[in-house]
Amino acid sequence: MTATAPWTTAKPTALLVLADGTVIEGKGIGATGKVQAEVVFNTALTGYEEIMTDPSYLGQIVTFTFPHIGNIGANDEDIEDLTPAARHGAVGVIFKADITAPSSYRAAKHLDAWLKARGIIGLCGIDTRALTAWIRENGAPNAVIAHDPNGVFDIETLKAEAKAWSGLEGLDLAKVASSGQTSRWSEKPWVWNEGYDQLADADTTYHVVALDYGIKRNILRLFAGLGCKVTVMPATTSAEEVLAQKPDGIFLSNGPGDPAATGEYAVPVIQELIKSDIPLFGICLGHQMLGLALGATTEKMHQGHHGANHPVKDHTTGKVEIVSMNHGFAVASNSLPEGVEETHVSLFDGTNCGLRLTGKPVFSVQHHPEASPGPQDSHYLFRRFINLVREKKGEPALAER
Repeated sequence: MTATAPWTTAKPTALLVLADGTVIEGKGIGATGKVQAEVVFNTALTGYEEIMTDPSYLGQIVTFTFPHIGNIGANDEDIEDLTPAARHGAVGVIFKADITAPSSYRAAKHLDAWLKARGIIGLCGIDTRALTAWIRENGAPNAVIAHDPNGVFDIETLKAEAKAWSGLEGLDLAKVASSGQTSRWSEKPWVWNEGYDQLADADTTYHVVALDYGIKRNILRLFAGLGCKVTVMPATTSAEEVLAQKPDGIFLSNGPGDPAATGEYAVPVIQELIKSDIPLFGICLGHQMLGLALGATTEKMHQGHHGANHPVKDHTTGKVEIVSMNHGFAVASNSLPEGVEETHVSLFDGTNCGLRLTGKPVFSVQHHPEASPGPQDSHYLFRRFINLVREKKGEPALAER
């Protein structure tokens, strides 16, 4: 991998320093400073604002394979983290080209100003294809991204910091990404040129408790769009506190970090919730921790799955769907115990992407059916969950699609 872009002539104002000592020079954008994180790449062509505010990216630097980023600017409607003031999401970004000037009627701010406001450090002007190829070959590296407008860097110190960072394995980030307080959600899905409508109390049909390990807004919007009153509760909430809400369904959210680390306090809670026979649905980190609660194991992936164009097969329907993914850990398929069925599988590498517990209203998926960004092929999973609630109440099922 070329350490310095061949067209770079000015003094570099940002560096990406990998744990192996590789130094990649570029132009600094966004916030100044430095941060240790894992470097991954995302293959989505659109939705950069949603990607950068996905709490599952906490502790990671996102390399965008699409070369031109920023052309629709930024606004307050497209963020995905629940508590934007806390800036939960990617800690760093890497682009090939300079940030494109916004050209959209929805743009409220230039992306560079938005990055600065959210404290996200960025670097552009490098060969992102070469970096992506390096990650595919060697795995997602630990690194330090640094931005100094004056181009003053202590490279040896940055190398030492990149090498010393322990990485995401063993790291519980859900407590950091969680909103930390119980709240009510009522915002419904976005409608073109109308924005977001609110779900009125009189229109609610079911009550869903969502355990927030770093939840995305669009998950909550889709529940609200199906008429659900949603109570969001912190990652460390006990089973007794969840059940005291008298929910019709329980949701385990996405989130960052190592599921085994978060599972130290979350898995016993999930195991108690399973015993309640209340319908339970998990996504991403929630899927991984459900797997742990059922006796499976999780493992760190070589490069992870990050993008909005991943093919997944739903074994329950026999259909293939294109989905949005963002995960660096996976449930080991060969560790699923008796009574736990694999429902979805990645057609890229065969890794597990879904499971359900035989005889119980409990299931989960690794991918992000709410997308944002990404295709809507998997929206049916929210209706599948609501149908478990309806079945429990003796009500007829909704059409999944």
